[in-house]
Amino acid sequence: MTEGDMRVIEVAAFGGPEVLTVAEAPDPRPGPGEALVEVAAADVLWVETMIRQGHGGTYFPVVPPYRPGVGVAGTVGAVGSGVDRHWVGRRVVTRTDDRGGYLERAVVPAEGLVPVPDGVSLTDAAALLHDGATAYGLLDLVPVRPGDRVLVTAAAGGLGALLVQEARAVGAFVVAAAGSSAKRDALRRFRPDAVVDYTAPDWTARVRAVTDGVHVVFDGAGGAYGRAALDVLRDGGRFSAHGTPAGEFAVPDEAVATARRITVTGIGDLRFPPDEARRHLRAALDAAAAGRIRPLVGQTFPLDRAADAHRALQERTAVGKALLTV
Repeated sequence: MTEGDMRVIEVAAFGGPEVLTVAEAPDPRPGPGEALVEVAAADVLWVETMIRQGHGGTYFPVVPPYRPGVGVAGTVGAVGSGVDRHWVGRRVVTRTDDRGGYLERAVVPAEGLVPVPDGVSLTDAAALLHDGATAYGLLDLVPVRPGDRVLVTAAAGGLGALLVQEARAVGAFVVAAAGSSAKRDALRRFRPDAVVDYTAPDWTARVRAVTDGVHVVFDGAGGAYGRAALDVLRDGGRFSAHGTPAGEFAVPDEAVATARRITVTGIGDLRFPPDEARRHLRAALDAAAAGRIRPLVGQTFPLDRAADAHRALQERTAVGKALLTV
C-alpha cells in the first residue's frame, strides 16, 4: 500500500463471502460540512450477507460494484469547512450509508456524528449503532410493560440480546429463545426468566408452560420459528416480525391478526428518519453508559477478514454481534 492510501473492502459482484475483497483507495478528505473518522470498529449486519448474495430485494436495492458496511465508531481526525473544530479528537459513532463502512477512514456528514459517552468502548458503540437504535425504536412501537410475558426469538443476536435486557429492566417476564448451546449459555449472563432451545420440537410447549401465553413476541428469527412463536401469543398481543435468519419475515396473516386482535409491527415500520434514529441511538448509548444494557459482542475480526465475519453470520455460528476492528 502506498503512502496516502487506505484499505477498503469492496464487492465487485454478488456471491459468497469470498467476494468481499481488500482494495486500496486514496485517503479521503472531508469537504464542507463533513468529518473524517479514523475508524476503530465497523458494524456488520446480518442483512448485509443477504445483500451481498443479491437478495436485498426492494428494501435494499444495492447493485455491484459497491462498498459494504453502513456504520463505524472511531475518532474524528479532521473536519471540513463549516464544521465546529471541537469535534476533532472526539470519539464518535455514525452511519456511513452508501459510502461503505468496512474501511480505515470514513468521510461522513458532520450532522450525523453522535458522541460516545465516557465508559462506553468504541467496539460497544459500533455494536449499538444499528441494533441499539433499532431496539429502542422498536420498544417505542411495541411497548413492554411491567408484568408482561415476553418472548424473544434469535435472542442471542445483537438486537435480541438488547431486547432481553431492556424487557427485564422494565419488569417483564422474559423468555429468550436461541438455537445452539453456546448462544443459550451467552444469554444467561443477562438473566432472562427462561431460556429455551427453539430447535427442539416441543419448544413452544415449554414457553407456554412457563408463561401461559405471552403478551409480546419480538421475532428476530422469522420463518418457521416466527410462525411457531405466533401460536404462543395471547389474543390481543403484540407481534414484531423484524428478523429473517430462518428464511423470511414471519408476518402473521392479516385475517388471523385481525381476528385475534394482534398488533403487528414489520420491518417497514423500523425505517426511522435520521433524526429519530439518532435519538434512539443516544438512548442506547446512555443506557450502556448507565449499565442498564450491555451489547453482546461475540466475536471481532480484523478488516481483511470481513469474509469470515460474513461467513459466521450467514452460517449462524456467530454469538451476538460480529464487528470488524481496524
